[in-house]
Amino acid sequence: MAHNHTHDHAHTHDHAHTAQGTLLWPLLLTLGFAIIEAIGGWYTGSLALFGDAGHMFSDSAALALASLGAWMASKPASQRHSYGLMRSEVIVAFLNGLFMLIVVIAIVYEAIQRIQAPQPVQGAEVMLIAIVGLVINLIVARKLHQHQTSINHRAAFLHVMGDLLGSIAAIVAGAVIYFSGWLLIDPILSILISVLIFISTIRLLREALQVLMEGVPAHIDLQEVTHALSHLPNVHEVHSLHVWALSSEVTALSAHIVLADMQAWHPVLKDVRHLLHEKFNIGHITLQPESIDALNQGEVGCWLTHKEDASAHHHQRHLHKH
Repeated sequence: MAHNHTHDHAHTHDHAHTAQGTLLWPLLLTLGFAIIEAIGGWYTGSLALFGDAGHMFSDSAALALASLGAWMASKPASQRHSYGLMRSEVIVAFLNGLFMLIVVIAIVYEAIQRIQAPQPVQGAEVMLIAIVGLVINLIVARKLHQHQTSINHRAAFLHVMGDLLGSIAAIVAGAVIYFSGWLLIDPILSILISVLIFISTIRLLREALQVLMEGVPAHIDLQEVTHALSHLPNVHEVHSLHVWALSSEVTALSAHIVLADMQAWHPVLKDVRHLLHEKFNIGHITLQPESIDALNQGEVGCWLTHKEDASAHHHQRHLHKH
């Protein structure tokens, strides 16, 4: 049995400090202005500002989770947590997603009430606050765009881009109210902002649930991985392949590698590690070498449960290197 994760962990440890530094200022800027915008929404009576503040709070949470993930990744494994605490990031993300759904429902409910009974809104103040928010979002987006080195960074960048649209919507609402006095634009645009929050939240919940259920990451194709491994030199067959996410950035794999010559295991192991890391970005690898004789004698796969039946095993065995 061969297990490889030291190189990947060292790389993650170094990357964690860089990621935390990159995310700190965007987090502080976004969170600080979200609080100012929420106060501004209350003062001006603008639901659009409230909605945008809610979106910025969700962005702050996304940035905080990305920073938390970077910090967690730097923590070594322990006797109690053999993989470390990487999955804490996913659990917090799931809870954050549920909270944001409550925020969306509250905003939409209030918007419907205001459509039925419009309330006065101070358009000029709304425009001013939203313009400042737009500038803040542009600064944060530029900072994150320069450092899209991980899934967390890219997700945070998409959150901020959505928030840019929210700021623009609030500016439009303030301008329309200031120049025309049409109050319905505020709840209408707040509903549109809520749709943005809802879409990003559903994606977050789906990704978090996929990790918690130990599903195959979306960017990984099991057939492609099996095919690539089975065509390495000295590899006769690959079976019992499992791929799952330890966190949003760390992917693990276990597999049985059947060799025509067991003496070739060390060069095969080196080739497998290189292929999985470079092509699929998989760093936590557990491999079991097996001989063709052992495979033919039925000494492998006996641990499979009834649910993981022969059909899945047979499908993988079709990718046989001749």
